[in-house]
Amino acid sequence: MGVLIDASVLIGFERDRTAIEQRLAGREDEEFFLSVITASELLHGVHRAKTSDVRARRSAFVEAMLARFPLLSIDLPTARSHSQLWADLASTGKLIGPHDLWIAAACIAHGLTLVTANVREFQRVPGLGVESWLPESSPQ
Repeated sequence: MGVLIDASVLIGFERDRTAIEQRLAGREDEEFFLSVITASELLHGVHRAKTSDVRARRSAFVEAMLARFPLLSIDLPTARSHSQLWADLASTGKLIGPHDLWIAAACIAHGLTLVTANVREFQRVPGLGVESWLPESSPQ
């Protein structure tokens, strides 16, 4: 089974200085991925940093995450899934953000579960497996 990690989770780990490895403990039989969309979102946060100290801290964290997890690119199955989800959600008036739509499409196309702190947004996507990694759901 594979898992795609959403940027909302990683941003939370970076801000709270929580060790992501604690979250992954006991799940060694699962593969964890990042989307190239998530990589862009994280790198965007680095570029938006207001001070060089914040930029350096963010950059170190982002680069560590990019080195730690394999990246899932946008491929034709993801594009097909994206176009179908986009049409379906738009027709029901439940469209989600454009980046989130690509992330959901990648999960569906590749049979992955999404771990996110943004459950409300992703629950609108039919057929998407969503696992909440909100701070209150952290393992003890």
